[in-house]
Amino acid sequence: MSDARAASPLLTPQAPGFPVPHPSARSQPFWDGCREGCLVLPRCAACSAPALRAFAVCAECNGTEVVWEESAGRGTLYSWTVVWRPPHPGFAVPYAPAVVALDEGWCFLSAVVGCAPEDLRENMALQVEFHPASDSVTLPYFAPVSN
Repeated sequence: MSDARAASPLLTPQAPGFPVPHPSARSQPFWDGCREGCLVLPRCAACSAPALRAFAVCAECNGTEVVWEESAGRGTLYSWTVVWRPPHPGFAVPYAPAVVALDEGWCFLSAVVGCAPEDLRENMALQVEFHPASDSVTLPYFAPVSN
């Protein structure tokens, strides 16, 4: 008699049809970059602090100018959870929302794809990849870096 458990399904991008974000005028450079397969993120022009989102006033120095910087899209898994009960019927499970510590200093909220939930581990090397969420929105996901 075997004690082996069935392997979990691989984490995959959400298929179009789930609730998607609505880009704002401030966030449009981010969404344009994603559609082009490029991760561009905001930074304060005055103090160079990485921003969590496009801002009106920098939380570090009160600067008001945002510059958009291209990220290489590489980082490590900082924190995650695995969702087995979706908050909306449009979401397929399992999925793994995660905080990724990007090499350039940003902490980025996304989801991990390309591995089984039980393979997730702290400091796992990740690389961004892009998947369409609708006709107009492309989302960044992060997959394990294969050596």
